[in-house]
Amino acid sequence: MITRNESETIRLGKKLGELLPKGSLVALKGDLAGGKTTFTKGIGQALGVKEVINSPTFTILKIYNGSLPLYHIDAYRLENNDYDLGISEYEEEGIMVIEWPEFYENYLPDEYLEVRFEYIDDDTRDISFVPHGDKYLEIAKEMTC
Repeated sequence: MITRNESETIRLGKKLGELLPKGSLVALKGDLAGGKTTFTKGIGQALGVKEVINSPTFTILKIYNGSLPLYHIDAYRLENNDYDLGISEYEEEGIMVIEWPEFYENYLPDEYLEVRFEYIDDDTRDISFVPHGDKYLEIAKEMTC
């Protein structure tokens, strides 16, 4: 999927947020300024989050309240650390979004939805959906329609 501006990226995130059942885990992969946090804003909109969603870079985990809790993790600072955030404790209660999941791979469950962001230019992103496990196959198909 190609998004050509911030509002399209948010809208695509909102579409995903509307499809995610409680207990979903979404892993966002992409370069800096790739659109990961912007996409998360859309997921938050779908959940009715009223707070401003911004990058959890220095806090590692931010929790937003909506129809379901939104757990927003930035695993970048966990690089070279063998630290389990205990995501399984949070995961069943709401929706979990992890930015930079490659720095947390040892602790990811078998099933999650990977969303890849390719930076094309200042406004344009190529966003793809890769299901890990059967739980996310149908959601990934819906996102590419």
